[in-house]
Amino acid sequence: MKMDRRSFIIFSLGAGAGITFSPLPWKLTDDMAIWTQNWPWTPVPPEGVVTHADSVCNLCPGGCGITVRKVGDRVTKIEGREGYQVNNGGICPLGAAGLQLLYGPWRVQSPLRRVGKRGSGQFETISWEDAIDEVVKKLGDLRVKGQASTVACITGLDRGTVPQLFDRFLKAYGSPNFIRTASAGDTYEFALGLMQGATASVGYDLERASFILSFGSGLIEGWGSPVRVIKAHSVWRSGNKKDRATLVQIEPRLSNTAAKADIWYAANPGTEAALALGLAHVIVKGSLYNADFVKNYAFGFEDWNDSKGQNHMGFKSLVLSKYSPEAVSKITGLSAKDIVKLAQDFAKADRPLAVWGRGKGTLPGSLYECMAVHALNALVGNINKPGGVSTRPEVATQAWPEVKQDSTAEVGCSKPRVDGAGSNRYPLTKCLPERWPKEINENGGTIQALLVHEADPFYTTLDSAAVAKAFDRIPFVVSFSSYMDDTAYNADLILPNHQYLERLEDFPTPVGLQKPILGLLQPVVSPQFDTRHVGDVLMTIAKGIGGTVAEAFPWDNYETVLKETMGDKWHTLEKAGYVEADYKPPAWGKAFATPSGKFEFCATAFDKAGMRISKDMDYLPHYQPIQPEGDEATYPLILMPVELIRLADGFIGNPPFCTKTLEATELKGNELFVEVNPKTAADYRLSEGQHAIIETPKGEGKVLVHLSEGIMPGVIGMPKGLGHVGYDDYLAGKGVNVNSLMGVVEDPISGLCATWGIRAKLTSVLS
Repeated sequence: MKMDRRSFIIFSLGAGAGITFSPLPWKLTDDMAIWTQNWPWTPVPPEGVVTHADSVCNLCPGGCGITVRKVGDRVTKIEGREGYQVNNGGICPLGAAGLQLLYGPWRVQSPLRRVGKRGSGQFETISWEDAIDEVVKKLGDLRVKGQASTVACITGLDRGTVPQLFDRFLKAYGSPNFIRTASAGDTYEFALGLMQGATASVGYDLERASFILSFGSGLIEGWGSPVRVIKAHSVWRSGNKKDRATLVQIEPRLSNTAAKADIWYAANPGTEAALALGLAHVIVKGSLYNADFVKNYAFGFEDWNDSKGQNHMGFKSLVLSKYSPEAVSKITGLSAKDIVKLAQDFAKADRPLAVWGRGKGTLPGSLYECMAVHALNALVGNINKPGGVSTRPEVATQAWPEVKQDSTAEVGCSKPRVDGAGSNRYPLTKCLPERWPKEINENGGTIQALLVHEADPFYTTLDSAAVAKAFDRIPFVVSFSSYMDDTAYNADLILPNHQYLERLEDFPTPVGLQKPILGLLQPVVSPQFDTRHVGDVLMTIAKGIGGTVAEAFPWDNYETVLKETMGDKWHTLEKAGYVEADYKPPAWGKAFATPSGKFEFCATAFDKAGMRISKDMDYLPHYQPIQPEGDEATYPLILMPVELIRLADGFIGNPPFCTKTLEATELKGNELFVEVNPKTAADYRLSEGQHAIIETPKGEGKVLVHLSEGIMPGVIGMPKGLGHVGYDDYLAGKGVNVNSLMGVVEDPISGLCATWGIRAKLTSVLS
């Protein structure tokens, strides 16, 4: 068999990706677990009876079921739970390393108050009573002064009972500033609202798709529920012809997903929307679209007139006039021939599915791009069909009593949000989680107190220098973290929550799953330290403030809240550990709640919201490239974050087990490697393993260079998840936080961060 240079690279990386999901690394992990028994903080359980307990992992949005092996009250191993609908026995490296997070030295063992300069890591231990009294006093004083709206809360999710308790607290207290951390789900929910009139999350039937077209989604890097996607990939590769599927990956770097795909197309960074519309051109021109869906259940495919009689270009005219394969070829760098073939293969597949959300889906991304990709699914009529995409509701639970607001709460909640969401500029957006540092830095005093739960905004928010500056302007920061993460390290007060293996809590349907499922975190061990359930702590604070704030929380404790919320589902939830909704996506005739009552290629919701876009942007989807920040002459390269399944980059820091699995070309001691194409390296006289300074408009860092043919010339890849200041010596100070080098580029419609990279330059330095 003849193998050219490009094929060899794909084969080599594919083999590496294959090893990742073979028994080999797990054997290495077992060996490593034995070796790390020498670490002083690693518990060595006494001999005793072995028992097992089931729970749910919440270390990422995947929400896998887990079975915990114990000797006495000591956890000795975490495995995937057999039969659990999300992962069915599988587990990812982070989930398997969860016991290190339970027993590791980065646990916050009791309430702490900052005594040194913020960020110095100097804290003193205080009692729970004193800690709660301090929060009550601070928040109570702000409320008395009429400054209730200056309190904000940042959480990792806005679904589930605990985030909803925080939201309820702010409503009763008098603040509109409930903010969840950013993700691609924000943009997809926005797109579904515009195109389908839905208030729901996206669900992908990956297991039954026959042709998966991924626009940069790191399906094997930890996208959605990692184990579920990896198992789906195994189905696609099965010998059963009925289940086998084709995977096509589009991204500028040969990731594990690209290496394991049937076809990898390296398109120019940031041109995915143009490519999607170019594929639509071929499908429309060749009449390869689903005529029944387009004619009877879609609006805006043909040219149309609005309520004022003004004519608008429809989707068909748009793609035929502006997105020919030749025109798109010049934008994306792909050949016109490849564009035509890809479009035809996608449209002719039995169950084609276009998947959107770069990497693990931790960045919101461009609304135009998301809608362009979603339009492909509509063209082939694979919405609410087996192997397709659908809107997915949550499992229904019991509603809580309405919050009765006093005048202070009414006035406070009527004020503009600190992030600008819901304003005249962004009327349809719920949260803009990357905008609050800018607002604080430009208008000091907008936030006087910040509450943070299951999030690490000091680390994960882009443009770290601006975030640090904003933190310095917030007088009172409270973290409820179980760990000494970067935000907790820079907080004034830490009120540690029980760790996820120590507490009771519901877990909403995982990202991307097409079936509504509600999981239950159950305490498999007793609390190791002087921690408390955050739900109980928040209700104690509310009752300390008193008045209508206290009245909003009539429950005795969090367990009572959870049981009441689950209603008649509680028995099943407690016994089985999860409940599923009997849900089937509605037929096309009942699926769309848009103004037209149909799927909308052109989103008329903008008119309904009173939001007028400029004349050349009043149809959607449309290709308006999101330009990376920085001057090309000064910063000729593009820096892109690289997400790895072995490297946690969200609110959880990487455990030592996972850090030890990083390649020698990713992390060497405390130094981070960046991926550079040999051609680019030659242009800057860089060689393998050489030290370099990478600089962007937002900052700089010292790195090592790793040469790779698997990344496009002119592009630099930097692993995401290192560069922490919190945690301890096993993680702190290793590498560079790529978020510190990234800027925020706002989407022109949603206001969400559309950043996919930033301009950069590399300068060699002496080792």
